[in-house]
Amino acid sequence: MKHKSVLLKESIVAIEPKSGGIYVDMTLGAAGHTKKILELSSPDGVVIAFDKDKEAIKHAEDTLKKTYEDRLILINDDYANLREHLDRLNIETVDGVIMDLGVSLDQLTSDRGFSFNVDAELDMRMDRRKPLTAEQIVNHWDLEDIERILRVYGEEKFSRRIAKAIVKNRPITSTKQLAEIIELAVPRNVSRKIHPATRSFQALRIVVNDELESLQIGLKSAIESLSPKGVVCVISFHSLEDRIVKNIFRDYKKEGIIRPLTKKPITPTEDEIKSNRHARSAKMRCAIRLPQEA
Repeated sequence: MKHKSVLLKESIVAIEPKSGGIYVDMTLGAAGHTKKILELSSPDGVVIAFDKDKEAIKHAEDTLKKTYEDRLILINDDYANLREHLDRLNIETVDGVIMDLGVSLDQLTSDRGFSFNVDAELDMRMDRRKPLTAEQIVNHWDLEDIERILRVYGEEKFSRRIAKAIVKNRPITSTKQLAEIIELAVPRNVSRKIHPATRSFQALRIVVNDELESLQIGLKSAIESLSPKGVVCVISFHSLEDRIVKNIFRDYKKEGIIRPLTKKPITPTEDEIKSNRHARSAKMRCAIRLPQEA
């Protein structure tokens, strides 16, 4: 199955890529957004694409770099370091920024433990240069810390029961083993619209990759790096991310720096959800940079 970029049409319409523009894809992934921006900003629009995952960078090098050459700048780093790289490239402002915070299908089907649908080691690192893994959290963190991350980052109401089950069943070495432990810890009479392990896996991934801290730093840098009338779009997939985006937009709106383009987040159409079930929880918020008075 091929990865499909969520809300691709809607985000591209909001950013309006044009020839001569400079755009940033903060989350390259399978390069769907980057490719479309490059196509629409021909002949000389530039895309600077970030990804912590070395495999995502390599995929873009293999599939896009020969075609777009100097118009595509690939950076294997956390997008929280956006400003540092723009300064290195002598770029003061950019004309559009997109952030798709979802995990790519390539990552979900990899052997790095992002999904319980693939039995694999408990890694979950997007950047394998980083030391912390999900295996270390599950097997070496204490009960209170595991309970806290499941409750805070997974919004898991059975966080205490799950944390106790994890500690009791150590050592845990695979995604399948962890998912089974979590499933047995959750009461059977609870409504199961999603797999019982979904929220816990989400929480572990967020902590391993420091995702929410990166989002706060990266989004603020993106807004501050926009040129007047430049647009930033953020596609999130759970309430913690959406809340951060909403609050940052609110703060910058109060300062007269941006104007949100919609009162409520944009969500996928029924047709998109039917063709791509991973789109079902997506929400997109966009904002435009306002001219600043001298």
